Amino acid sequence: MATTATTGTAEAAPASAAGNLAASAQRPTRELRALLREIDPARIEATTRKLVSFGTRHTLSVQDDPDRGIGAARDWLLAELRSYAATSAGRMTAELQSYVQEPAPRIPSPTKITNVIATLRGSVTPERVHVVSGHYDSRATDVMDATSDAPGADDDASGVAVVLELARVMAKRRPASTIVFAAVAGEEQGLYGSAYMAQQLKAAGADVRAMFTNDIVGSSTADDGTREPYTIRLFAEGVPSSETPEQAAIRRSVGGENDSATRQLARFVRDVAENDATGMRIRVIHRRDRYRRGGDHIPFLERGYPAVRFTEPAEDFAHQHQDVRVDETGKQYGDLPQFCDFDFTARVAKVNAAALWTLSQAPAAPTGAKIITTTLTNTTQLVWTRGPEPDLAGYEIVWRETTAPEWTHVVPVGDVTTHEVDLSKDNVFVGVRAVNRAGLRGPVAFPAPQS
Repeated sequence: MATTATTGTAEAAPASAAGNLAASAQRPTRELRALLREIDPARIEATTRKLVSFGTRHTLSVQDDPDRGIGAARDWLLAELRSYAATSAGRMTAELQSYVQEPAPRIPSPTKITNVIATLRGSVTPERVHVVSGHYDSRATDVMDATSDAPGADDDASGVAVVLELARVMAKRRPASTIVFAAVAGEEQGLYGSAYMAQQLKAAGADVRAMFTNDIVGSSTADDGTREPYTIRLFAEGVPSSETPEQAAIRRSVGGENDSATRQLARFVRDVAENDATGMRIRVIHRRDRYRRGGDHIPFLERGYPAVRFTEPAEDFAHQHQDVRVDETGKQYGDLPQFCDFDFTARVAKVNAAALWTLSQAPAAPTGAKIITTTLTNTTQLVWTRGPEPDLAGYEIVWRETTAPEWTHVVPVGDVTTHEVDLSKDNVFVGVRAVNRAGLRGPVAFPAPQS
């Protein structure tokens, strides 16, 4: 029987990012630190300002004007991603993903909706896919106003700028698994572009292990003037949208409301991205999204994929979704670049990069993880399926008290597919994760009971 032990604590986080880091936290590798140093706030600012320059990017705006409207933004984004792909030695491709949305709420007539997508194919396990997105459409105060200026700097040129910067930096590198960089449209009208992309992946049988959306990540200042320049919120759903009645019955009998694949993804993000290399504190919010609103991660959740949303610590509602105007005091309103903090957005990009790159290089979460419950004992026996990665070194068991939010103990168990822990399965939560020969750990798999 195994003796429990803690291991793998992270390097000291900056004071602004200090918190109760899990025992499962991982130190940034030299390769990751080098990648993060390349993320450039000036390029993020340039992307944001370029997107604003199209006047409006409303989904219903003109699509054939070279200078104004969503079509002009679409064409510029494709050209940018193709320029990054040109540096990838053939590993990255960029394309448009279009369909015609029939009339629906906020879509008064048939409308072409186009996502701009770059795919960086993995060199070892290309079938394993990770997606990062931002939405490039914008809106004015009236969501059906397709002609007024709707600059959309924070919502969501900032998220698209993160996606483009990640694509630029990663294009020259060789990830083990596949990363998809997406600028989606139709978000403000009803998450249409993201829903189409998620459905296309589902129909193709894609093994999507993680999806991040970056939506409203351009400012660290709230509407009352307070600032949190070193905090980013991460919204993570608990009980999966795709849960079957059988799965619900199992969860009610054994717990696990805080152990969905999405919650494990959120823990993983903290494990690898809350440290001195990013300079950020990641505030995980145990909700799907904010009240009365939603983002492009939701269509992925609805199709059973782990998906989370990054968004700034406290939104400035005085500027968000406002037409550009000046009040009687001369104060300017509107979702404009001057209200953005590009250094903050660059740090958000580093958080995304740390999570995406580590996911792409580390082994996947084990499949087939089960707790054996055929006999009543005061120990915990786990089984799982060995992963296909050629550099797989072995596995670790993690555990925590049922009231603890983070994994508190780690037990290395070697290259095996079964292990018994000297802990009562009735008293704690346990999980299993894979480790490769470079020491990178993948996300935790939460086991289901097997009778």
